Amino acid sequence: MTTVAPESDVRRHELADFLRSRRERITPEQVGLVRGRRRRTPGLRREEVAQLSAVGVTWYTWLEQARAIQVSPQVLDALARALLLDPSERAHLFALADSTDPASHTPCTSVTPALRAMLDQLDPIPACVQNSRYDILAYNTTYGRLLCDLDRLKPEERNCMWLAFTNPDWRAAVVDLPEVNRTMAAKFRASMAEHLAEPTWKALLARLEAASAEFREIWARHEVVGPGGKAKYIFNAQVGLLHLEHTNLWLGPAAGPRLVTYVPLDEESRERLVRLGSLRSPDTTAPAVEGALAS
Repeated sequence: MTTVAPESDVRRHELADFLRSRRERITPEQVGLVRGRRRRTPGLRREEVAQLSAVGVTWYTWLEQARAIQVSPQVLDALARALLLDPSERAHLFALADSTDPASHTPCTSVTPALRAMLDQLDPIPACVQNSRYDILAYNTTYGRLLCDLDRLKPEERNCMWLAFTNPDWRAAVVDLPEVNRTMAAKFRASMAEHLAEPTWKALLARLEAASAEFREIWARHEVVGPGGKAKYIFNAQVGLLHLEHTNLWLGPAAGPRLVTYVPLDEESRERLVRLGSLRSPDTTAPAVEGALAS
């Protein structure tokens, strides 16, 4: 009879091995420490990592021994900095710890310079790149003004689910908001089936449930809808009512990132999009097209 170790045990041992391997590859000089004559340990000592991370030596030792202890995102962030982890290693650290990276809004590698140029050239047709979690990874000028002023939002707030249930400007722009949000939540549930154990998905779900009674009520229905586009009405506060065709173009597997466009369905909507795209931008601290949460 074969016994399979629980996933939590596997994660702890993988995390312990990963931390040990990263610690042993760093020289004291790399982190501003003086190398002593009697140094037998390759790389840094455990107490040195603990000192650089501002955590207890015993606690860090337990972590490398794969003991069942809780690790906060803040401590993981400190360890990542102390161990000089690159973005891929940092993401791996948080994944092994089953934790959400508080600084995870790094540019998505799928948004290439060519794709950014395509977004710009699609103007005044609103267009953006989203992942299956509805994170807005990049967008052109007109999309940035279509439902709310995306440039004024923090990167971690540029998520369609979050905006649809919490942002007043976005909600005011969506005609038939209850039905649209019900469909979005059903699509989100269908997509989440493949990502149930992923920290970033669980964190977004927890944020939505904490922030919106409307979302909690819809989520409790357990409705699912497959991906797809449809005609929509959007009321933009600056140019008026727009009749648009929402279309998805997948950039890889259906569960991956997609190019989302809103093509005008009548001449009046087309003219209003041209006017929206040509409006003078207010002063902002964020660029018009910026990477957000990794897909």
